[in-house]
Amino acid sequence: MAAQAADNPHAGLIGCEPFINGVSSLLVLLEENKARNVRVFSEDARLLLQNLPEGSIDRAFLMFPDPWPKRKHENRRFVHTEGLGLIAAALADDAQFRIATDHKALGEWMQAQVGAHPAFRLENIVDARPYGWPATRYEAKAIATGRQPIYLTYRRNRRVETGKEPVLG
Repeated sequence: MAAQAADNPHAGLIGCEPFINGVSSLLVLLEENKARNVRVFSEDARLLLQNLPEGSIDRAFLMFPDPWPKRKHENRRFVHTEGLGLIAAALADDAQFRIATDHKALGEWMQAQVGAHPAFRLENIVDARPYGWPATRYEAKAIATGRQPIYLTYRRNRRVETGKEPVLG
């Protein structure tokens, strides 16, 4: 987030992180870099997304989320029906939704979930961090221990008005 703030000083950024150590580290970096274009939400991103205006986000990153590897924990994952609906509503038409993970099973599961959602279309899957994506501590840890991250890029489909109800196009 701090790197994104430095690379995009004229963009307004919102970082969501429920773990206090992550928030503390980010705040230190933002202060050191004198970044003033970041707001930090220290709760679950779903709470924030519920309150954002429709189509108000130009790009969203989900970087190395907790895999919640047990089947009974799948409903805690962000990439699930509720989370995808919230991010789809908040994203502007044609906005990017970028996802990175080093957990193979989670990556496959997220591809299936997002791929089945009518608001998104797959743009790219690569195994090397694309230009413009921030490096993360979790990515470095994964690579150091021999796990191969994957990077997924989706686009928000355009909303098409037909009559009174918007339909995904």
